[in-house]
Amino acid sequence: MRLLHTSDWHLGQTFHGHERSVEHEHFLSWLLKQLDIYQPDVFIIAGDIFDTANPSATAQRQFYHFVSAVLKQRANLDIIVTAGNHDSAHRLEAPSPILRELGVTLIGTVPRNEAGDIDISRLVLPLGPDKSRPSGWCVALPFLRPADLPRIPEAQDSYQDGVAALYDAALQHAITLRGKIDAPILGVGHLHLVGCDVSELSERRLIVGGNEALPASIFGEAFSYIALGHLHKAQQVGSPHIRYCGSPLPMSFTETDYVHQVVLIDFAGSKPDSITPLPIPRSVPLLRLPKQRADIEEVLEVLSALDLVEVPFDVQPYLEVRVALTQPEPDLRRRIEEVLTGKPVRLVRIDAQVIRQENPEHVLLVNGLDGMQQLHPEHVFRNIYEIKYGEIPPVELQAAFDELATIALHEEIHA
Repeated sequence: MRLLHTSDWHLGQTFHGHERSVEHEHFLSWLLKQLDIYQPDVFIIAGDIFDTANPSATAQRQFYHFVSAVLKQRANLDIIVTAGNHDSAHRLEAPSPILRELGVTLIGTVPRNEAGDIDISRLVLPLGPDKSRPSGWCVALPFLRPADLPRIPEAQDSYQDGVAALYDAALQHAITLRGKIDAPILGVGHLHLVGCDVSELSERRLIVGGNEALPASIFGEAFSYIALGHLHKAQQVGSPHIRYCGSPLPMSFTETDYVHQVVLIDFAGSKPDSITPLPIPRSVPLLRLPKQRADIEEVLEVLSALDLVEVPFDVQPYLEVRVALTQPEPDLRRRIEEVLTGKPVRLVRIDAQVIRQENPEHVLLVNGLDGMQQLHPEHVFRNIYEIKYGEIPPVELQAAFDELATIALHEEIHA
């Protein structure tokens, strides 16, 4: 059996005010070709298909046009799509009755039966063209909120233990269905595991039930491969078979050097025989100039020497200019824009900082509204605490603040 794993498309995302449908179209066209070249049996999208819970018509059209093109190309392909924390679970599931008949499974919520109990059987999906004789099984779970989980009264950590219990129950059901057949059991999750690299400026922190990150031990050893979503950097977590494939596009300038990819997995029986990253070509470059913040005169020299090929506006590079100042520079944007006049590049951010001479470790962002939009509440809290008390906040205090900030963000999104 062969699997192609992708996640975190964030269709509909805007990048500093620039909509990215052209970039996403480049990616989806490339991905359609990979599906044709490698002919996988299973195709998994592990959450955050859309950037917001109320995606634009353009974003929805891109997704469903892509699904339609895949089905025309590969009629027997198992397509499994789960909701991420950015998606509306119910919106994603809305076309399920139609798409299920075509081999597309959309899982936005944890299903329950008439008694209100979790229906594990609907989370374990048979794989292969003949569902009466599956060639594998998939435990497909969406982003999990506390209300999605089984209650465990004696649990020390209700959220972590609930997630582990749900995966274990689904895994045991899959093992029972598999019997003595030597076939893979796949797992899908949209969550943050302990010890992973995080993109600070673009990933919405998941403080759920007091936890920011969960241990990889929540997954049982019988899983053949765990297809993860949420983190934008492609990475394995401990074992090679537990992987984030990462996002197909950089979501912020902190992801400039990421190697974006989808992951191709071949199985020999129940074990992965090969795990192959397929690098995604970047249709629009991200430029951070200079690499280290410099004084304004040096920055202007670097920008003046910038030599770029003429391309259409919607594929011109995004540019972040990085400046170190000794005092506020009210004319900064005008001087930078003047040097860039006529160059095929989109200036989207000026990262300007005034260095405090009395304490050079602390800096003050002076980038106006753009700079304020890049500040995360937890960063502001941590910086103020360090300035006032001369040390980083205690772990418990930082966790409490993060949970409050997440609750406030959730209420803002659903207001």
